[in-house]
Amino acid sequence: MAIISTAGLARTFPGKAGPVEAVRGIDLTVRAGEILGFLGPNGAGKTTTLRMLTTLLPPTGGAATVAGHDLLRDPAGVRRACGYVAQSGGVDPTISVREELVTQGRLYRLTKAQAALRAEELAADLGLGDLLERTTATLSGGQRRRLDIALGLTHRPAVLFLDEPTTGLDPGSRADLWDLVRRIRTEHGTTVFLTTHYLDEADALADRLVIVDRGVIVAEGTPAELKTRYASGPGASLQEAFLAITGRTATPQDSAPVAV
Repeated sequence: MAIISTAGLARTFPGKAGPVEAVRGIDLTVRAGEILGFLGPNGAGKTTTLRMLTTLLPPTGGAATVAGHDLLRDPAGVRRACGYVAQSGGVDPTISVREELVTQGRLYRLTKAQAALRAEELAADLGLGDLLERTTATLSGGQRRRLDIALGLTHRPAVLFLDEPTTGLDPGSRADLWDLVRRIRTEHGTTVFLTTHYLDEADALADRLVIVDRGVIVAEGTPAELKTRYASGPGASLQEAFLAITGRTATPQDSAPVAV
């Protein structure tokens, strides 16, 4: 069953030298309960696509549905069905973890009692129980990302969008977050749509990968399928396959074209 479906999804921005086609037509299907890795070099259109699917940016072409809700005709339904964790997060550094979670619940129109209960549930589920009275400014990077994800799960969304969730985290915190993402899918059946620059992360987490470049999909399949098709076999690194597909690395600091 498809929980996300797009047809010709596109976004053009005005530019000094003429229109810039950031996304030039994405045809994509994501199955319910799937962890999808959405990969590409810098400027490939990943975040633009994600922002369109979460109603933060209107498309200039094409169509999409998220959890049965049409992106253009029912954006409120899309927002109810999805949670979004942005690259930078958005917590208030001056308030406690509990206050942040309760406030998020109230924004989703829970009563005070319901919001307080949901805050306790999320804190217990995501390992924040001992941190509820701490101000968010005192949290470590890994703790703050767990809080970001808790906020995205407040309304029990069918789809969770994670935009580069582990950027800047140490290896231990990254591994903890990987376990958390797997558990969210396994225990709650949540579909996870993940963008990341870390190819080892995509390899470890994703059931299926979609690789975009210059605003279009250039390859898709399981990590093993892509490594077999584009590299030396399932034992190869995903980096090797990625380079063969795009001719470019995935990391921000190495996003210029390189020889393959």
